[in-house]
Amino acid sequence: MSKTLIEELPRIVKEGRKKTQEILQRIESNTKLLLQTNEIVLPAKDTSGLFKEKIPNTLTNSEWKNRLIYGDNLLAMQTLLTGDASTGLPSLRGKVDLIYIDPPFDSKADYRTNIKLPNTDLTQKPTVLEQFAYADTWQNGTVSYLEMIYPRLLLMKELLSDKGSIYVHIDWHVGHYVKILLDDIFGKQNFRNEIIWSYQGTGEPDKAYKRKHDNIYFYSKNENYLFNSENAIENISDFSKSKYNKIDEYGRHYKDIKHSDGRIYRQYIKETMRMRDVWEIPIINAQAKERLDYSTQKPVKLLEQIIKASTNEGDLVCDFFGGSGTTASVAERLGRRWITTDVGKPAILVTRKRLIDNKVKPFLYQSIGDYQKESFAQGKIFKRIADLSNVILGLYGAIPFEQDEPQYRNLGYVKESNTLVIVDSPNRSTNAATIRNALEKKQTIMGGKWRKVVLLGWNFASDVIETLNKQESKQIEVLVIPPDLLDKLNTKKGVAKGSVRFLSLQYLTIKNLKIEHFNDDMDELTVELDNYVLLSPDQINIDDKGKEQLQKIIENDPLALIEYWSIDPDYDDITFRSCWQDYRENIENDNDALHCINKCTIKVPHKEKRKVCVKAVDVFGFESTIVKTI
Repeated sequence: MSKTLIEELPRIVKEGRKKTQEILQRIESNTKLLLQTNEIVLPAKDTSGLFKEKIPNTLTNSEWKNRLIYGDNLLAMQTLLTGDASTGLPSLRGKVDLIYIDPPFDSKADYRTNIKLPNTDLTQKPTVLEQFAYADTWQNGTVSYLEMIYPRLLLMKELLSDKGSIYVHIDWHVGHYVKILLDDIFGKQNFRNEIIWSYQGTGEPDKAYKRKHDNIYFYSKNENYLFNSENAIENISDFSKSKYNKIDEYGRHYKDIKHSDGRIYRQYIKETMRMRDVWEIPIINAQAKERLDYSTQKPVKLLEQIIKASTNEGDLVCDFFGGSGTTASVAERLGRRWITTDVGKPAILVTRKRLIDNKVKPFLYQSIGDYQKESFAQGKIFKRIADLSNVILGLYGAIPFEQDEPQYRNLGYVKESNTLVIVDSPNRSTNAATIRNALEKKQTIMGGKWRKVVLLGWNFASDVIETLNKQESKQIEVLVIPPDLLDKLNTKKGVAKGSVRFLSLQYLTIKNLKIEHFNDDMDELTVELDNYVLLSPDQINIDDKGKEQLQKIIENDPLALIEYWSIDPDYDDITFRSCWQDYRENIENDNDALHCINKCTIKVPHKEKRKVCVKAVDVFGFESTIVKTI
């Protein structure tokens, strides 16, 4: 007989503690090894934001950089606990003053992304990489959900400062079970409030009361936590004003009370009354200025109350299920430092645009972690990367080499076309060094008899296209392994030979790149987009009708697929520092909300030679980079 959830809880706690302890021991014992073994992937940096002054040096410790992180929050928190020498970030263990999280509610909802394009709307289902963030479904139901959340909550406790607090936003689906885990991690004595966020909305169940509230569990790290009482007072709501509907000569709200003796007394509203644990804050309506059409977006007012009550200016606020970026946006406006993470590309895209639209200070964008690596590690079919590579070689139509020497591992060949085929590891990103290594193998393996080499990769660094563009001949072809292939291979059903399509990388091209002298100190740089080549529609998780519509846009209006593009006019090959950007829905530069502008001219300090980097993100979250020296 299967165990109940209550019976499963001791196992979840035991395994969660063990997993977290292993993570912390690795961090403590050998930080360098942790980074070198790709346990955490530290990519090239990307400093984003609308710059009006000097762009900060990311290696300068004296200046804090807020962070938007794309990736699994478990890996992101490991990075924050370890520290990041490449960007000058010390370990944040015990340095975070407030954590607010709004994790999935185990609601079995299917959060889809609606994409509005010229003459058509597409509905993108969550990709395999985004199932964790959006599909909100779990293999073993609520048990899997609790197994996911427990070690993450433990790492959050490690990050909290002594004065720190955590607010966990949850609802009726799983809130009571999460409360038990929170009591175990933070201690029942550190439970401060169960806040009820009450709101109105549509939906009339036939045989139940309307469910119109969420639960927010408020815990502190210890007894010495920060709580600003002056910022936790009851606001005079419209509802209160309707009851205290009279105003005296000093502007104070009151109502008349008739006593039993017939006399009328004034009863004043208590404007400094401590806020209750029931918050009546409206949900974001369709006409609200802050609305971003993001399914789980939370009201600004809700985060304002939490951040004001539990932090001071300059304190550090983290949100590890960042969603639409409300926490980061509010923290910025209130003068707090922030870090926010999400594993969904749509969430990162929405947050990035929102922050830039709000004209925030420059922030650091990072991609951390690797879905395929995690999937490979958790799979039970492939114990070695070489075994997985042999299967993929077969699906491509190549024959694996029988030699067991290291130089032949993950290699195969197509005899008919005299082609060498290399399968890259799911544990790393294919980059410029990988391509150079592949070309070297073409010249050395079996005497260098190969007409060309095909490189099959899972993840790709931004320098791949630039490196490929430098190849004068077609000696190498780089193809994408479908991102959901590993999950399909890990099932009993498997994948049939001939059913897999390996497709080309997406890439951006520019034209009319030029620099003109403006005055003694300044030049004018002009950049114009030329074309955008997207992965095949078959790689996008949309229905067949959507694929047909997308194909027409690819053929007739490919630049309509660019959601956001930016320019670093002085690229150093390490950190991308945006000094100009445009994005769809931004009508300051033109009146077309469905297209970015394709051409821009910006003033830059005079230099005899400069390296220009142009970065674009499409509506599906894929990123392309091109670098030119002029």
